[in-house]
Amino acid sequence: MWLPGGCASTVLTSLGCRSFRSCVRVLARRACNTAAFMPEAAGFEGASSRAALQDFSVSSSDSFWSAVARHRLSWIRPFHTVQDCDLSRGRIKWFEGGKLNVSVNCLDRHVHTCPERVALIWERDEPGSEVKVTYRSLLEMTCRMGNLLRRHGVRRGDCVTIYMPSCPLAVASMLACARIGAAHNVVFAGFSAVALSERIRDAQSSVVITVNQGVRGGKVTELKRTVDTAVQSCPTVRQVFVAMRTENPVVMTARDVAMEEEMLKEDVVCEPAAMDSEDTLFLLYTSGSTGKPKGLVHTQAGYLLFAALTHRYVFNYHDGDVFGCVADIGWITGHSYSVYGPLANGGTTVLFESTPTYPDPGRYWEMVQRLKINQFYGAPTAIRLLLKYGDQWVHKYDRSTLKTLGSVGEPINTEAWEWYYSVVGDRRCPVVDTWWQTETGGICIAPRPSDPDAEIVPGMAMRPFFGIKPVLMDTEGKVETSNNTSGALCIAQPWPGMARTIHNNHQRFTETYCHPYPGVYAFVVLKKIAEVQDSDLSRQLNDMVAKKIAKYACPDCIQIVQRLPKTRSGKIMRRVLRKIVERELDGLGDLSTLDDPASVREIIQGHSDLLSKQKPQ
Repeated sequence: MWLPGGCASTVLTSLGCRSFRSCVRVLARRACNTAAFMPEAAGFEGASSRAALQDFSVSSSDSFWSAVARHRLSWIRPFHTVQDCDLSRGRIKWFEGGKLNVSVNCLDRHVHTCPERVALIWERDEPGSEVKVTYRSLLEMTCRMGNLLRRHGVRRGDCVTIYMPSCPLAVASMLACARIGAAHNVVFAGFSAVALSERIRDAQSSVVITVNQGVRGGKVTELKRTVDTAVQSCPTVRQVFVAMRTENPVVMTARDVAMEEEMLKEDVVCEPAAMDSEDTLFLLYTSGSTGKPKGLVHTQAGYLLFAALTHRYVFNYHDGDVFGCVADIGWITGHSYSVYGPLANGGTTVLFESTPTYPDPGRYWEMVQRLKINQFYGAPTAIRLLLKYGDQWVHKYDRSTLKTLGSVGEPINTEAWEWYYSVVGDRRCPVVDTWWQTETGGICIAPRPSDPDAEIVPGMAMRPFFGIKPVLMDTEGKVETSNNTSGALCIAQPWPGMARTIHNNHQRFTETYCHPYPGVYAFVVLKKIAEVQDSDLSRQLNDMVAKKIAKYACPDCIQIVQRLPKTRSGKIMRRVLRKIVERELDGLGDLSTLDDPASVREIIQGHSDLLSKQKPQ
């Protein structure tokens, strides 16, 4: 009677051993897969899955970024300190002691291994007239441009403004600046002369690079003429380099340089500058919709590493793929995912000059078929627009090369997401809805990378990228940990790709991004006189903000004023209000242009009275 029991015991023991060995094999396979996914992970203790890899990147940030930086960037001199950051003071430094050149990382090292690989595919406005540029050709173009800039006095630390459409010469100009140690300031070629001049002056550029005319959606725009108008109010500008996008001649002045003609006189070898990791790579100005445009500063090593890593892992990019980001190079998306990320990875990247509906609503998908694009990255606005034209424009073209679809710029609504996934991607391409902005340098939250079978929820960014630790904060600056709550989305620890400062205004950078809680201040003009105490009115207003927007948006201080300082044209002088709150009355500047200068004196007195009431007795 005991024999069956003994046999059963033997069988169970045997099964237990097989189960254990199977478990070991599964764990080994997972570790192997993780290391295959990211080779550096072989040295990360406990990083046996992609989720564990993300945890390691946050909990052991120095180890993670050190390994990735050493493996993925080519250094002239290795760094000695991974990071030295104090967000409360706005101090952000990565890979100190290291020296490198961004253009070498984007060009030279790939020319050594695959010189004839296509680096750029310029999708010109005219359909079917694409231009392919190899890594060898792009390096030669970049070196000629770098030598030309040097010959005309551009030195390390200068800032060159680039006002060009998406084209190979624009990319070569960006990389030429990086090669000689100058920063670049790319301005979207749709901006007005006023917006351009404001950015040139703030960047203090002595050189502007442009084209004679732009071509977009079948329409010609006079870019050189816009530059001519802009530089009239920019005394620092000495030279304007003019490339020819069309064959139409333009008026050339004594300061203008025929760019292509002069480039041919230059050598195809240009010695790259050895740049410190934290030297400025570029400035990129925000739109300025809420005041003076902010010139966000991005630096060399950290930005390049983050752009390259996010490009490879969010989009599952592999060697030989064709990456199609349709953003203009004038935006951060174009910087990170049309230029620096793909080129650092030795990829092939598309420069899109046209519009999604020219010459018809099938433009994107005809381009996908013709160029055999594998990853497509566009804006929800364009997706919603194309959805309205119907499925036939998509079905007309072969999209079988597509592997990943991306969304950027704003949240994508469920209807657009479903159409993008089902119609464009045939329900086989993951849709990565990416959350990030100019200040972050690269993608911070996206559904991928993750385990291959991980769920993607329509319209959700979902998962933090490696090294990113998002938190939800309340009005007191405390982290929310409960479910079903609202707050301000913040990132709790620094990452290499983040902006370092605002050009010429670090205080504004720290106040805006590093410690916004507490300190929110609101000026309120009542539509009619209210028979109520200011304190009661402030409480009512905060209750209204909490109900209509969210609690985290409630201002800490509310000052009731009779009127706001405005120009004669009606524009509110936010600069003056900011200086009053910061108690920098000596920096108010010229108030003669105000419609009613007396309003400033009233606000100063009211601010002083408010502060005296808040002081402890």
